[in-house]
Parts: sequence; C-alpha cells; structure tokens
Amino acid sequence: MTNSSSVSSPPDAEWQALGAKQKAMLSLAAAVVYFLSNPKPQNYYDYTFRVAGRLLSGAISLSEPPPPWLNEFVPYHGSYYSVFPLGAVLSMIPAAFLKAIGLINEMPGAWISAILAGAAAWFLLSIADRYKVQRSRSILMTAAVLFGTWMWTNLTFAGAWQLALGFAVVGELGALYFTLFDRRPLIAGAFFALAFGNRTEIILTAPIFYYFLGRKDPSEKKAAAIKQTAYVALAKFNAVPFAVGVATLAYNSARFGAFSDFGYARIPGVLSEPWYRYGIFSTKYIPDQAWQMLLKIWDVVDHFPYLLPDPFSSSILVSSPFLFLLLRMGAKDGGVKLAGWLSIIGMTFVLWMHGNAGGYQFSYRYAMVLLPWAYIILLESAPKRITIPEWCVYIFSIVANIYATWLFHWTDLLKR
Repeated sequence: MTNSSSVSSPPDAEWQALGAKQKAMLSLAAAVVYFLSNPKPQNYYDYTFRVAGRLLSGAISLSEPPPPWLNEFVPYHGSYYSVFPLGAVLSMIPAAFLKAIGLINEMPGAWISAILAGAAAWFLLSIADRYKVQRSRSILMTAAVLFGTWMWTNLTFAGAWQLALGFAVVGELGALYFTLFDRRPLIAGAFFALAFGNRTEIILTAPIFYYFLGRKDPSEKKAAAIKQTAYVALAKFNAVPFAVGVATLAYNSARFGAFSDFGYARIPGVLSEPWYRYGIFSTKYIPDQAWQMLLKIWDVVDHFPYLLPDPFSSSILVSSPFLFLLLRMGAKDGGVKLAGWLSIIGMTFVLWMHGNAGGYQFSYRYAMVLLPWAYIILLESAPKRITIPEWCVYIFSIVANIYATWLFHWTDLLKR
C-alpha cells in the first residue's frame, strides 16, 4: 500500500499472493452462490431499469402510469419520474440495452447481483493481497464480507434499491483499490462516481480520497515531482465525478425544476408515513436509527425456528459479530485506519438522519456502504495468523447470514 512500510517491505518467506486464476475462480464461486441464493429475485422492482430504457430512447420519465407496485414514481406535469439519482439509472444502461436489442425481457436482477458479488470478491481479494496477509486470511475475510454480513441477503433481493447499494459497494472498493494500492486516479475517480452516483452519502468521503492521493507515491522521489503528481492525480480523479455530479444536477432540474431536488419528498403519501414525522431527514431520528442499527436484537418466538430477526431492521453487530474486531488497536498505517473510521462515522451520521431504516430487509441494508471501509480497518489491525476467537466470530457471522438468507428467500416465516 502506498506509504505503508509494512507493504513495501520484502514479503515474508511464507507469504504467497493468490494468483489471478485463483482470484477469478473464487470470484466466480461467489457470483454463483449469489445467483442461486434467491429463487424469486425481485426483478419487478425495476425503477432504474425502466428509466434507463427510457433514457436510451431520449426521455427521462415514463409517459404512462407505472404498475401499482412501483409506487415510488412521482407524477409531475403529466409524466412519471423515478427518485433514484442519475448514477443509479446510468448503472442500468447496459442491462437496458440488452432489452432494447431483444436479448432479455425484464431486469436481470439475479444476474446483476451475481456480477456485483463477483466484482466485489475480486477487489476484496486483491486488497488483501496488498496487505500481504496469508491466503487463508484473505479468503476468510472476503467470505466474511460477502457471506457473513447483511449484504448477502439484501443484495440478492435484487430489486432496484438493493442493486444500487451493490453498485455503490463495488464503486467504493474500486476507488479504494485504484487509489491506495494500484494508483490510477482516473479509474479510481470513475469508480468513485459509480459509488456516489448510486448512494449520494458516499460523496462525503471525497476528502478522504483526496488525502490518499496527496500522500507520497513511492515511484516519485523529488518533492517537486510529488507535489505536481498530486495535483495531476486530483485532476484526473475529479474528472468523472465532476461530470456525473453536474449531470445529476441537470437531471434533477429537468425532472423537478430545481438542481437540489431529488424528489424524495414528492413520492405520493411519503410524508404522511409515521417514520417521516420530522421530514425525510432530521437529527431527531438519530437515537432511534442508532438503536436499530447497533442494538436491536433478534426476536425469540414460541415456535420453529424460535429465533427470528425483525424483517425491517436489526443490529449489524448481531448479524455480523466479526465487526467487533474493528475495535482492535494498532495499524500498519495509522493514517489509513483513521481515514477509514472518519468515513464510517461521517456516512453513518447521515444514514441515521434518515427516518426509515430501509423497509423490508435483513439487518440494516444502508450500512452496506460502510463495509469497504470496515474491511480496510480490519486488515490494518489484523495479526499475522488467524486466532481462534477470529475463527469463531467469522464462522458465527457466516452461519448467521446463511440462516438469514434461508429465512428471507426460501421461507415465509418472516412475512407479516
């Protein structure tokens, strides 16, 4: 890793990186598991897919009323607009193009979730390699993120909301990899645009990426060259995000007549819902949202299977107790670890200001955007060898999420 003496030092004699074929096979395996995880993916919640298809036709709205289950379309001046940001719509352009040329008939939600899982696996394994951890740790920690967190159950719902979170996670991982480990600012910026284009709160981490890019690149020796390289790197990094940001503001204006209006408050009846009693966002929601995300435990019931998560929110620490390892002291690079914590704290504060925890879901789906940063922090503090307590919390997390995926996708035990 850039600026980390532990990463630039000679590798341990027993350390050996995963090869490209091995990472490809592991990533493919992750994609296959995601593809098969849900027998009934929610392809019908295809807000962004529909608008992407209209965008290919030169329009940004639906001209006819959408079906009743797509009740978040906003009727405005005779047309129907999605409240998803432009980046989420652009992410669906490839899939919409496949429909336009007749290769598919509906949003391929399961396929998209599988591709995102495979891409995330590749980046997770590649990042772990740059920390020169043992192969067993690289594979275990990657499996923990993909199969030991709420990301698995939620992304495999495969509706527009969940897929946007998946695109955001892959965008964050790509931006981190191409900023910290294989410095390619233009590519990093494109991934960052993918991330915040799907989840707007991620834009808060832009200063963190600027900090990373301003750090010394080992390939540069002279101070003047370092300074010049930093300016060039920042310019390249900002190129795609700036274009997406300007386009998003123009898209907002074209939809609702104001650059800053994303349309959330215009969804019919949304402000009359009890969880939005103070508006869409308010600091008054923070205590309740913090409780739902961190402290809300599962329910004990008097019938099989006796232990059930609330299907509208539950603690990420219960579903993924390996996250307690974030509290470990020490770091290979203190600046990177601190930056990771600042990113998590900043985004969490915004997530907690939202009145709704995320609807029907496992655990707290919005917190998926925190996982790439948590992974970096875990690697920063990870010991050389996997300890017995680590094995226990990682395996427990994976088992808990196998159970949750089964409950949500293969049973009706959580239906209310």
